[in-house]
Amino acid sequence: MLDGVLKVAAAKTLKLDLHTHAQGADAVAKLIVEGSLRADVFIPVTSSPMFTVMHAGFAGTAFPIARTELVLVYSPKSRFASQFEAAANGKANWWEVLQQPGFRIGRGNPAADPGARAIIFAIMLAARKYNQANLVEKVLGTPLNQEQMVSNVQERLQSGELDASASYKIGIEHSHLPYIALPEDINLSRDDVHTRQPEISVTVGEHIFYPEPLIFYAAPLKNSANAAGAASFVQWLQGPEAQTLFRKHQFDLPGNAPALRA
Repeated sequence: MLDGVLKVAAAKTLKLDLHTHAQGADAVAKLIVEGSLRADVFIPVTSSPMFTVMHAGFAGTAFPIARTELVLVYSPKSRFASQFEAAANGKANWWEVLQQPGFRIGRGNPAADPGARAIIFAIMLAARKYNQANLVEKVLGTPLNQEQMVSNVQERLQSGELDASASYKIGIEHSHLPYIALPEDINLSRDDVHTRQPEISVTVGEHIFYPEPLIFYAAPLKNSANAAGAASFVQWLQGPEAQTLFRKHQFDLPGNAPALRA
């Protein structure tokens, strides 16, 4: 979005030339705090990366601008594709497909990317919902399962090297991969995802992570080289032009999500 329609619209309306740095939000937050990355605006998904930046004094207030949900994407070349199609049509259980011998799932590093944690939380929530006690171990193994933590997941799905992964729903527009919609009490779209299941957490190294709604936040950074442009861009993202673009491209409204403050 930031490299496409939003970039074009911001250039036209605000006379701003956007340049993006795409990486896991936690990794980007760390680069900002360390001073390795100089940016004007930070836009992560989930609040945790934003709080990392805010608590280090680099941002004061972050505003919710959109939200998404997690979906299960699968390779049309997978030998399990027909079973996934049946699951998408309500004729099979997707969590049972994931447990079959030889199934190949790809994901990122949960220490650096909220999206990589999201798939772990979704499987944990599914284990509770469907009374599948060993689902996480059977499907994912450990949080840092090196066999599953691979790069270029979309390309591997397109080629059939992987059978499935998880994706934000907004990514389907670009990947064109088939997917299975997950129930709202699993897809991390609800604001109360943590309060409903407070016992669910993932420990990665010294950090403990909890499920968070997949809300995108935007904050102008205090050390921005273009403070006026950063502020106007964040304000514009909350306005009708940007919000209309978000809705046209599979994003959902932020709803009643409050602003974050340091």
